[in-house]
Amino acid sequence: MTLRLDWCSYDAAKYACQHWHYSKCMPAGKLVRIGVWEQQQFIGAVVFGSGANRNIGMPYKLKQHQVCELVRVALRRHTNQVSRILAIAMRLIRKQFPGLRVIISYADPEQGHHGGIYQACNWVYVGKSKPQQAVVVGNEVMHKRSASALFGTIKGLQRSQALWKHTYAFPLDVEAKQILAQFVRPYPKRARSTDSGAPDDQLGGGGANPTRALITTQTPEV
Repeated sequence: MTLRLDWCSYDAAKYACQHWHYSKCMPAGKLVRIGVWEQQQFIGAVVFGSGANRNIGMPYKLKQHQVCELVRVALRRHTNQVSRILAIAMRLIRKQFPGLRVIISYADPEQGHHGGIYQACNWVYVGKSKPQQAVVVGNEVMHKRSASALFGTIKGLQRSQALWKHTYAFPLDVEAKQILAQFVRPYPKRARSTDSGAPDDQLGGGGANPTRALITTQTPEV
């Protein structure tokens, strides 16, 4: 199956996040957007950003600009493996930003995610993130930054218990690999059989709210 990844517009990435990602929203902040095409059809986007944590590089004694976060993998139904798509996206961002040294991403155990896709790509598991309080929207538990991006405010929303996530890191150079070696923990096991291990919306059951991936014939301007 023909696969192509390239830089895409904000609108194209936003369309993918709103239609094929469980959060239904585009993250805020500075973003790097990579579009994904199969058979010349736009099937989604991989989005990297600075993340909500301004001290994301502190545990590894790295400056903020040396670390980024994988914030979205928003894909419609696809043929290529997510691990292959993600590997190509990381090569692109590594080439574009030579000063970047580590990529961080998270897997939410509250939704049955253990990070299988990161394990398949040989990411380093560095343990649990610091617990953060979420909010309740209907019957859904949603992180505050996602709710704020979706609704513009979290005022008046019910607060949930503090939640943590599995944290994974990928080194982009030899020295970064040595730094991360100090934080290596055993990979967590799959929580349940329906866990895709993907960070976001994948075929039939990924993301914080496992739902069948949407299929559309519409293609946004890229």
